[in-house]
Amino acid sequence: MSDLNLQIEQHYSKKGLFEAILNRLKQNGIDLESVERAHIAGVDEFHVRGAAVSRELAQQIDLRGLEVLDVGCGLGGACRMLSDEFDCNTTGVDLSTAYVQTANALSKLVKLDHKTRFFVAEATNLPFPDASFDVVWTQHVQMNVPDKEMFYTEIKRVLKPSGFFLYYDIFKKNDKKVEYPMPWASTSEYSFLFRKNDMELILTNLGFEKISTVDQTEAGISFFEGLIPNIKNIGNQKVSLNILMGETTQPKLLNLMQHLKNESLMLESGVYKIRIF
Repeated sequence: MSDLNLQIEQHYSKKGLFEAILNRLKQNGIDLESVERAHIAGVDEFHVRGAAVSRELAQQIDLRGLEVLDVGCGLGGACRMLSDEFDCNTTGVDLSTAYVQTANALSKLVKLDHKTRFFVAEATNLPFPDASFDVVWTQHVQMNVPDKEMFYTEIKRVLKPSGFFLYYDIFKKNDKKVEYPMPWASTSEYSFLFRKNDMELILTNLGFEKISTVDQTEAGISFFEGLIPNIKNIGNQKVSLNILMGETTQPKLLNLMQHLKNESLMLESGVYKIRIF
């Protein structure tokens, strides 16, 4: 693993992550033999608006029976939601060993391990043959990837002909300086933000056509504004992002909200499809 990838993995790494989630569940009186997805929803989708925006994105195409790859799956929450609610088979990859181990354990905990699987892998070197998936899905991942061309090229490679690419991501909106820490990076050393137009150009050159895009910025700001009154007590929620970010939760989330408000950054979701020539 490169020095950069080690730095990124260390940013997300947390010892005893699965045990910490189990302890929080037990503290809130949850029977560990009867854990449901809703019990872990506060932590298993590590992106702005969590499962709500994942569900909106999933509704853009018919996923029933399809093979879906989540690149940068984190704790696997989106994979579990997709397999459970949209009747598809999901595979997740992430750079973080701790996240992948926890993702597999959480799927077993909520009895979805038969429809989900998770592997440690680099987003720019996916361990799958060409044309393996009907859909590739990614949320809040490319900000940690310096080689955008290779990132999207690998996505194209593992997609079947006429496959779909679904994303929900954070982009630079202008040349304003971005201040850190952010949820994905404590410093600029391993943050590689770029503009959505640059992504569009790469995808077009790779043979994708745009189906739809949605500016999610205002929805993200509203989400944070609803969170602010309780953010100081976020650690007291049943299961929360505090488990992942600890005492840095508040400054990171508030900083991201401020950058969305001052239009330095934006949120966008979208659907692309490989062109059939």
